[in-house]
Amino acid sequence: MPAGLNGALISHLQYMLEHPDEGDNHNAEPFADCYKRMANLIPELIREGCDPRIMLDYSGNLLWGVTQMERRDITEALHYLACDAEMNRHVEWLGTFWSHAVAPSTPIPDLALQISAWQHQFADLFGDNALQRVRGFSLPEMHLPNHPDTLFALVNSLREAGYRWLLVQEHSVEQLDGSPLSCQQRFIPNRLVARSSSGEEISITALIKTQGSDTKLVGQMQPCEEAFGLSCQRLGNTEFPSLVSQIADGENGGVMMNEFPEAFRQANRRIRDSNTGTAALNGSEYLEQLDALGLKTSDLPPIQAVHQHRLWQRAGASGGVEKTAASIEELRSANDGFSMEGASWTNNLSWVEGYDNVLQPMQRFSASFHQQFDQQLSEQPRLSQSPAFRDALMHLLLLETSCFRYWGQGQWTQYATDIYDQGMRLLHR
Repeated sequence: MPAGLNGALISHLQYMLEHPDEGDNHNAEPFADCYKRMANLIPELIREGCDPRIMLDYSGNLLWGVTQMERRDITEALHYLACDAEMNRHVEWLGTFWSHAVAPSTPIPDLALQISAWQHQFADLFGDNALQRVRGFSLPEMHLPNHPDTLFALVNSLREAGYRWLLVQEHSVEQLDGSPLSCQQRFIPNRLVARSSSGEEISITALIKTQGSDTKLVGQMQPCEEAFGLSCQRLGNTEFPSLVSQIADGENGGVMMNEFPEAFRQANRRIRDSNTGTAALNGSEYLEQLDALGLKTSDLPPIQAVHQHRLWQRAGASGGVEKTAASIEELRSANDGFSMEGASWTNNLSWVEGYDNVLQPMQRFSASFHQQFDQQLSEQPRLSQSPAFRDALMHLLLLETSCFRYWGQGQWTQYATDIYDQGMRLLHR
């Protein structure tokens, strides 16, 4: 956020520490503790004879912020979780966007930039070996795009970046006939199919985050309770365990901040002491075990983003760009709930409506950025190492952060305006 001296970019954690009398900023250190506490909690459970698992999703700008602050207590804890040989068995890092950007309203050319910038940030902190272990991807706000070209670009960028699977919200996807996922599909891997307006198709494995109040579910470890009640699944001739997948903001709200650590301890102790065959597993670990059983990606049930069945019914399987665009407008005009804004765990909020004063400058800045740098980069790849490119890129990625479109008009939309102004000045130097 541009809240440092003379509008300098600083992390929100730093702002909280510097302004302890505003709002709940006095909780800055409890927030900081949430970022590092797994480095104590996981070894503690191992010493107790448990076999814990955790998947971690840290945005690139959060990693950048704690590094800028020189919070070595946090960065060293994260380095331990990312690089220690014993931790590798218990902790899986998920990739995400560099900034907390919601994919459906992020300019399509910037999806790949968000993905690659996070990979560079992660490798810079933890090394290339740690990055090679990052196989799964977590979208900010679990916001899966359902516009055909945005989803195709996202999945294509993920595949090109080396990702194997994606965590998706249950109600953000549908079966190919438009029906909701079956009960079985919620607890097995699915194959997310993305078809562009021009008819190209690409797919990626999807693990399903089941619907629910995320922070309360995870904060109280209710997914563990759900897992104890499930039996094995079968695809073809292959029988394999069900998987319950959940996710929650680690520092967002009192349940996760205060109740989660003890609930996590109790859940792992219960698994240790039970004879039910229930175990904690991370996503990539689970998929590797299915590989060993001979289950292939082609065996997984195909799914697509929500509302796409209605779109393809109207546009035809290969309707083309113009036909698809016209079909989208026709379906929208019916005003019966059809939307191409994607779906997330915050469907009660819109990241678009009422935010033209953020979105339009963001789109202008993105277009100007690519106009200035794309051709130069194709001719001089080393330009990506230059301060001019990196500073402009950072402002572009930050401007796409969802936080500037969450709180309504006010200070946060002004922050977006300031970032836009700073970024455009960088481009015009």
